[in-house]
Amino acid sequence: MKKERANRRMMVRLSIFAVAMFGFGFALVPFYEKICEVTGINNLIKPAAAVENTQVDKSRWVTLEFDSNSHGLEWDFRPVQRSVRVHPGEMIQIEYEVKNNGGKAIVGQAIPSYGPKHAAPFVKKLECFCFRQQPLQAGEGKRMPVQFVIDSTLPADVNTITLSYTFFEVKGASTAPAKSGGQG
Repeated sequence: MKKERANRRMMVRLSIFAVAMFGFGFALVPFYEKICEVTGINNLIKPAAAVENTQVDKSRWVTLEFDSNSHGLEWDFRPVQRSVRVHPGEMIQIEYEVKNNGGKAIVGQAIPSYGPKHAAPFVKKLECFCFRQQPLQAGEGKRMPVQFVIDSTLPADVNTITLSYTFFEVKGASTAPAKSGGQG
């Protein structure tokens, strides 16, 4: 009888403990959300669209001009857009078109230059066809993206930046088509 009563008491205590832990688990969710809201970390309540890039300087505009040259190549090479106006800190993507008008496959490499020269460190390229050699078969053409940001610390006296690319032939390079789809 004593043992049966002790077992029943233990069962009641364990049941109460299990229900309390279950309730505690549910109570942690709003408690966690409140801590995140107060500290501003890992906030899953606010949508990501509400986050604004604070590095964009919306108080000023910079004009970017694009230029292209091909040195010793029978390539048509040009920017799709000649210029664009941006706020420093904004991410921009532009494209260049290139076509091999020659009768043989050639590998080219683009070299960038900037005007004014002191603006170069403020052009932060994230993706650029100039990072890799570009093989083009005879008659082949493609579009090549350049993705970059103009650093918001660009000196205030710089209102226009010219980004120019010159393609040179890479002698002795393989003219096999790129495995990544040719985009660079």
